[in-house]
Amino acid sequence: MDVIVDTRTGRLRGDAREGVTRFLGIPYAAPFDGAGWFLPAEPPAPWSGVRDALVLGPTVPKPGYQGPVAEILTAEPDFPGPECLNLNVWTPDVAGSAPVFVWIHGGAFRNGSGRSPYYDGAAFARDGVVCVTLNYRLGALGFLDTGDEHTNLGLRDQLAALRWVQDNIAAFGGDPARVTVAGESAGGMSVGSLLGSPHAEGLFGQAVLQSGAGHHALTRETAQTVTRALAAKLGIEPTREAFAGVPDNELISASTALDAEIQANPDPAVWGELTTNVMIFEPVIDGDVVPRLPIESIRAGAGSGVRVLVGANADEALFFLVPGGLIDYLPEQALEPTAAKYGLPDPAGAVAAYRAVEPDAAPGTIFARIMADWFFGIPAVRIAEARTGGADTFVYRFDEPSTALGGRLGACHAVELAFVFDNLAAEGVTNLTGPAPSQEVADETHAAWVRFTRGDDPGWAPYGAERTVRVFGGPHDGVVTDPGAGIRALWDGVR
Repeated sequence: MDVIVDTRTGRLRGDAREGVTRFLGIPYAAPFDGAGWFLPAEPPAPWSGVRDALVLGPTVPKPGYQGPVAEILTAEPDFPGPECLNLNVWTPDVAGSAPVFVWIHGGAFRNGSGRSPYYDGAAFARDGVVCVTLNYRLGALGFLDTGDEHTNLGLRDQLAALRWVQDNIAAFGGDPARVTVAGESAGGMSVGSLLGSPHAEGLFGQAVLQSGAGHHALTRETAQTVTRALAAKLGIEPTREAFAGVPDNELISASTALDAEIQANPDPAVWGELTTNVMIFEPVIDGDVVPRLPIESIRAGAGSGVRVLVGANADEALFFLVPGGLIDYLPEQALEPTAAKYGLPDPAGAVAAYRAVEPDAAPGTIFARIMADWFFGIPAVRIAEARTGGADTFVYRFDEPSTALGGRLGACHAVELAFVFDNLAAEGVTNLTGPAPSQEVADETHAAWVRFTRGDDPGWAPYGAERTVRVFGGPHDGVVTDPGAGIRALWDGVR
């Protein structure tokens, strides 16, 4: 059944089925053209008549996943087009006033889109929440720093989408005073950046950070080093105007080649924090959208009035190490240098502590534990520790293991997504979860996110002196106190 709503730029036609109304491919910014790809987005032009919002819109330019991971993330859509800054809305009732869940996808700031089947928002709408998913510019288009004021275009896109929500979501049955912004991986890091940004004040009252927090951002010096290196590879000047003249496919190809070169020779004297952050495009500490490293802003009180749900998965790094078999080739002698690289003050003692928890683990498994804690686990804890005296912070850990690849992925990076969205039957999901993922765990996880989005207690106590954590799935399912306390303590004073 057709449903028509009035937005500030014109009327939209959606489709109501099985108690959920969908409005897809809605532009929140004007189409891109030429130099506009490297400038802040402009608002969309109003239209006359009724515009169909019945099919998912174009995606932003991106390379697609490469290597063994691409065999797992097979449902990554690629539909390029100039009107790629679009969003999708699933609503239970256009005449209602429901809480709103705005989703920012992950993908290392280079991949992903709001139209992935993982992020179909029907289950949220079924449960009384308006769900919004969005695209934002990625890679060089979103995070190149040419030294001028036009920084962090990808984050500025996210801010523009959140302003669109404030201006228009009431027409879709959403309450603009009850907005939760959420994201995973690069999306979670984006949410951390927004929490610390003065530009985001008043745009949301709650935040969910999944496997990404407030530690991943580049200084302008490092970001501009990347810009110069990319320009040299393309044979152009490192200016916004010169980059605007490069075709998308050439820009993406050169970026991919540069990334490979940096990973092959990660010299911190040249690449600074990029050698540990490992993503060549990230939010940039520009003194404007990102005033300082987000965790530092949060420690100073930014976002203190925003309720937060934050956490990570038990086996994050296995996603990166298992599919190509690298985990089987990491030697024991790599462990102490890795611990030192990540800032652990006593690398030998730290490796021994990790080994004591898993005495029979292969070196690759210990490597994965250290890597995952630095990237994901400890940053989540640091968000919770930083937020004292303000709105509540709830911490989770997702432990339900994948059965894909012989069960070797464990509760790896991104495996929780289909459970959060209650989309276990979506296209491509079982490539990551394995066959027959637990609907019971999906019911519990999704319900907790819904309760949080509604502004309710998600089902466990806020994080405080007792370090209360809700574990989803696996053998420790339930509420636990300070899980992995000994390993956590190793990181005291680090990050």
